[in-house]
Amino acid sequence: MGAVELTVADGVGHIQLNRPEASNTVDMALATGLREAVAAAAEDDAVRAVLLTGSGKRFCSGGDIRSFVGEEDPTYLQRLAEEAGAAVMALEDIAKPVITAVQGAVAGGGLGIMLGGDLIVAQEGTKFVFAYPAIGLTPDCGVSYLLPRAIGQQRALAFALSGRAMSAQDALAQGLVAEVVEDAQARARELAAALAKGAAGAFGDSRRLLRASWTRDRATSAADEAATLSSRGQGEEARALFKAFLKH
Repeated sequence: MGAVELTVADGVGHIQLNRPEASNTVDMALATGLREAVAAAAEDDAVRAVLLTGSGKRFCSGGDIRSFVGEEDPTYLQRLAEEAGAAVMALEDIAKPVITAVQGAVAGGGLGIMLGGDLIVAQEGTKFVFAYPAIGLTPDCGVSYLLPRAIGQQRALAFALSGRAMSAQDALAQGLVAEVVEDAQARARELAAALAKGAAGAFGDSRRLLRASWTRDRATSAADEAATLSSRGQGEEARALFKAFLKH
């Protein structure tokens, strides 16, 4: 099995980080595997929603430090950061809703991978750790971009500079995750299945518009909203739902 696996069933593309023996830490194989899995899910018309999980006890404990230490190429860290960053950006850009289940620990780059999803379900007891300064490093995987947008700049800075872990309940209170449950993967599968059965095209465009708003001015967002609404309104998905709505 590869470092990342993609399976498709009942409209859900399940992307699983698959290095449980290494707490799904990010090496080049996982970074490339994630980027390729997201690309495959994006291109597959059978995939209407994406479920992102990590196998084993921990969702993702950040970068694979052993691979850093064992690599003699001085460009390795930059190449790894670029590849992992590209994978997260692909996840952000996919035109399909993404549900992420996390458990155990989410640290360093794992935070960025997690935040590439739209609805994040955390298992009770999960710990969230910024982690980078503890090993003398700085954010990658889009963490410096996504984290302050998720919880606000002051909270993000306090989290980054304090070195303290954040509990699942604190993550919920601060807006880092959407739900905290006993079985995160079961709940995430339930949510992904529901989205796959719904107006997946509208969900995909809605998440695109919301995410794009951070880097656009008001007029550009308004123009894209109008154009997207018009395009969707002429499509088969919306027209079928119009008819169903008018029957009630």
